[in-house]
Amino acid sequence: MIPLAAGYQHFADGAPFAEIALAHPAVREVYFPWVDEPSGRPRLGYEEEDDLEELELALRRDLTRLRAAGVRLDLLLNANCYGEGAMSSRLEGHVIDIVTRLVSWGLKPEIATVASPFVARTLKRIFPEIEVRASVNMRLTTLQAFEYLAPLFDSYYLGRDVQRDLGTVRRFSDWCRAHGKRLCVLANSGCLRNCPWQTFHDNLVAHSDEAMRLENVKGWSPHLCWTLYRDPANFVEILKATWIRPEDLARYEGLVDVVKLATRQHGNPGMVIGAYERGSFEGNLLDLLEPGFSPAFAPRFIDNAAFPADWFDRTGTCSRECVHCGYCEATLKTVCKSFA
Repeated sequence: MIPLAAGYQHFADGAPFAEIALAHPAVREVYFPWVDEPSGRPRLGYEEEDDLEELELALRRDLTRLRAAGVRLDLLLNANCYGEGAMSSRLEGHVIDIVTRLVSWGLKPEIATVASPFVARTLKRIFPEIEVRASVNMRLTTLQAFEYLAPLFDSYYLGRDVQRDLGTVRRFSDWCRAHGKRLCVLANSGCLRNCPWQTFHDNLVAHSDEAMRLENVKGWSPHLCWTLYRDPANFVEILKATWIRPEDLARYEGLVDVVKLATRQHGNPGMVIGAYERGSFEGNLLDLLEPGFSPAFAPRFIDNAAFPADWFDRTGTCSRECVHCGYCEATLKTVCKSFA
């Protein structure tokens, strides 16, 4: 079984996240942001009514339990935008302060996932023992990009847009093995393949708390995916996305070192982790994804058990630029069903 990396989330009510993660032996890494720190998702604790000290105590409690169980800790410093301070001594000092605080707790992270080469440089200079990992938000889809980043990064998330092609994955895997690096993939992203809004959206998310305090234009969504799925004629785009079904994860055995599961904002992280740990899921595929689009498709759903046997082989080797061969359209008729 390929080790799984699960995304930490705070539960104001209910079970601590550590209990969920530790119930699944395949979870060997947990990635987490610092409290009130911008990352690739809205801030943990950015709501005005949240008590940041309580969130910090909860994070420390959960991380301590995970570390005691041998789970590797991955600090997220992967915001896509740090504004005018992107290469400042202020940001450098801030990164050092966060890691130093974790060290004081006895919880120095084994890994730090970053999207900024400046943050990577800071970590390499001050904490060379920490594995610096290139965020999936860097959209790395060429070996040339891997080579450019080699002095600063120890591991990489492969760009989602190419990860269904096992031939491509194997080329990156071979390069990583030859250069002493580690290769990772994100399995359950609901994002559109080749999304032209990703950079815009990632930058906006990095400033989510500021953006929520402004009066924003009504009736406009920053999410291209949700906008497209308002029209059922676009439902086929979900099949052309980048996710990997739990049933196909075993194909990556020996090629990747870690499989990341997006669970930081998922309503049922235990269900997601369990499906990929088992390698099977009977239900609505949309329920596994983050973002998930069950509300957009309702009353229709994507029956994960109804995919044709040749699904992975056909879609893994297709062109990165869809030529509308008709295969996904035909598959949609098979897998898209109605609750009604």
